[in-house]
Amino acid sequence: MKLNSLAAAAGTAVKEGRSTQDAIETIARDLENDIVLGYLNPRERLVEDALIDRFQTKRYMVREALSRLERLGLVERHANRGALVRALTPTEVEEIYSIRVILEAAASREVLHRATADDIEQIIEAQRPHDTAVERGDPRAIFRTNIAFHRTFFSICGNSELLGAIDLFAQKAHPIRSVSIARPDYPKRAQAEHWMIIDALRDKREQELLTICREHIQVAKDEYIEACRRRFPGEPVRST
Repeated sequence: MKLNSLAAAAGTAVKEGRSTQDAIETIARDLENDIVLGYLNPRERLVEDALIDRFQTKRYMVREALSRLERLGLVERHANRGALVRALTPTEVEEIYSIRVILEAAASREVLHRATADDIEQIIEAQRPHDTAVERGDPRAIFRTNIAFHRTFFSICGNSELLGAIDLFAQKAHPIRSVSIARPDYPKRAQAEHWMIIDALRDKREQELLTICREHIQVAKDEYIEACRRRFPGEPVRST
């Protein structure tokens, strides 16, 4: 009986732990969405009390969610100022994107050489929800299905470490996307480029594939840098 009681208590603790982690992940994901979609702007304060009210949760959960976003490079925290949406300098943006270009080009070459007809069909199936989200004009769904498309595409490279690095730097770029993703024409353009990627892959056109993949991510970078210069004229946009 005592062992049964201990087992039951342990099971309850595991469930509660999972519930807590799920809640923290939900807070972090929703704030990440808000940053990417431009609902939260660079340097905007993330007030703990307001977030507690919004998510109907506890302070330690909000703080852990903010810590996760800080580790991803989306949020910065300062003594006596609290948490803010991170503002990247043009130099930081250029550095992030220079690494993204290298990583994604390496993966794209591997995908081109390894992809089977079944793999290409899997990529097409990953694009279908993105098509639907674009047609519906659902920004959150567009963002998430865009991530799913690229993860499916790059996963075929067969290198989990390379895939992890691509994911990491794609996340670092989330605040950068906030400017371009708000443009009415951007989702349609991204959708069209996804199908261009699929066509180039299917036809084994390596140079075209690499060019599309490189140009696909440049729009966000260029527009973010231009927005920084407009918003903070004559002032370098510091991240600290």
